[in-house]
Amino acid sequence: MSDVAAVEQFVKKYKDLKQEIAKVIIGQDEVVSQILISIFSGGHALLIGVPGLAKTLMVNTIAQTLGLDFKRIQFTPDLMPSDILGSEILDENRNFKFIKGPIFANIILADEINRTPPKTQAALLEAMQERAVTVSGHHYKLSLPYFVLATQNPIEQEGTYPLPEAQLDRFMFAIHLDYPSFQEEVQVVKATTSDVQAKVSALFNAEEIIGFQKLIRRIPVADNVIEYAVKMVAKTRPDSDTAADLVKSYIDWGAGPRASQNLILAAKTHAVINGKFSPDMEDVQAVATSILRHRIIKNYKAEAEGISEEQIIKSLF
Repeated sequence: MSDVAAVEQFVKKYKDLKQEIAKVIIGQDEVVSQILISIFSGGHALLIGVPGLAKTLMVNTIAQTLGLDFKRIQFTPDLMPSDILGSEILDENRNFKFIKGPIFANIILADEINRTPPKTQAALLEAMQERAVTVSGHHYKLSLPYFVLATQNPIEQEGTYPLPEAQLDRFMFAIHLDYPSFQEEVQVVKATTSDVQAKVSALFNAEEIIGFQKLIRRIPVADNVIEYAVKMVAKTRPDSDTAADLVKSYIDWGAGPRASQNLILAAKTHAVINGKFSPDMEDVQAVATSILRHRIIKNYKAEAEGISEEQIIKSLF
């Protein structure tokens, strides 16, 4: 099949996928799109939102429609690395046998990732970056495709361990979930308080997803679009010659090269799902906020004056 035909097939399947997810998830269209863009771009996503916004249900539904194996890990202050990676035990023949932990699935929901100490957060880091884990000196490959979708609660920050910048940088997207609109909330209440349960079907399988990820990688990008993305990231660095005025005033640290890579990959996926064969600057802008918001570190002046990351990123366009 030619790449042109593959793009057309992908657009059709993507639309069917969105409709299937909408059977269970009411509203949150932009959030679902961003999660799917990160999955088809081969990246991980961090979902930030207050409790009760159906983050877990959303990830579970997406995993079902993609035909992937799904595991949920509830992060708590006493969770140990072995609780997520697995551990070696002595079997009846007194040989060591490795029992796999919940990290061995295609989609991992790391629920409230900031509730667990850095040691356990770091155990997830190798899996996210290398698609493999090391336990007792043995290297275990994880089955592909592999995604970590982590959730973080922006309230109740007592007793939490903020994610280090190095780990935040591993997430392609930081996606903010907001409360549903009045009409959406009415629909949610109607749908969840009756005895009718919506069922979703698997429209993809692991091989197809890997095939579409490779297709996204093959999408050509014009040099001026790549330069636009790199310039946008450079503008977030306060010591750069091209830094925007807002950045010089309100930012301590800007985004690194991984942000530029992710901007182009996500822009490719955004272009393809909209039926285009190459991304343009609008595609870069469409994904920029979620890719940059967790990679720029505001200073105390920005906090004091109530300047948001979104305002700063919009000034870069």
